[in-house]
Amino acid sequence: MPAPLIQPFFDEPTNTVSYLVSDPATKQAAIVDPVLDWDHKSGTADTAFADRMLKTAEEQGLKIVLVLETHAHADHLTAAPWIKARTGARIGIGEHITEVQRIFRPVFAAEDVKEAGADFDLLFTDGERFQLGGLTVEVMHLPGHTPACVAYRFGDDVFVGDTIFMHDYGTARADFPGGDARTLYRSIKRLLSLPGHTRLWMCHDYKAPNRDTYAWQSTVAEQRAHNPHVKDGKTEEEFVAFRQGRDATLSAPTLLLPSIQVNIRAGRFPEAESNGVRYLKVPVTARNPAGVV
Repeated sequence: MPAPLIQPFFDEPTNTVSYLVSDPATKQAAIVDPVLDWDHKSGTADTAFADRMLKTAEEQGLKIVLVLETHAHADHLTAAPWIKARTGARIGIGEHITEVQRIFRPVFAAEDVKEAGADFDLLFTDGERFQLGGLTVEVMHLPGHTPACVAYRFGDDVFVGDTIFMHDYGTARADFPGGDARTLYRSIKRLLSLPGHTRLWMCHDYKAPNRDTYAWQSTVAEQRAHNPHVKDGKTEEEFVAFRQGRDATLSAPTLLLPSIQVNIRAGRFPEAESNGVRYLKVPVTARNPAGVV
């Protein structure tokens, strides 16, 4: 199988890696996990990061036909609708996004979220294959971090989303609604059953201890040998105990509330209110017995 041309773009404010992936023969391309610039303090969205990817594609004569989301991210907003508007690309995600929508629709009273995942153009099933030009892409359903996580496999290259991080860093948390540490362990083991030379492309990097530069490409063999959370010899029970204990100490991601609301809508913001302004919601939890802050 021909190899894709892979061009990473790193967004340091969210520690996210987006990818421009293309077939050198046909010039057809996909963008994996695109980031929308978001100023949380002012509620301002911008497309500068996505525009860099679009400009690169234009300069190289690439035609972007797909936006591939690995899951509904909790740490950044997606730029998928902007890319679709500029290129006509279709937005795809794993079919289990409907479970994530079911969980969060009532949390945010998001009644405008479309039924059956219809905010997205494509809902992929586990094992499904599709074409990007002359490249065959296989979908792997890897739940645990969220119920809807998928990876996209282009032969020897796999875009893993948040399922696993660099081999010197570890694995994703599993404490979000619908997440499960045991399921995550099994998904990771499935991923690491691929041939050792398989290249794994991360969605995030936070710099492991004693590493001064960002990194986002590993291999199955490196993960098996070195990942401190799941390297060979780590049992499922050990992983579950570790993951649950660690997750209990973690705070919510800074952009959790805006990200989930936007990303379950395939990047669409809620409809404007009567004053023409769009709003994102912040659910309030009152800790005192009377429910008064």
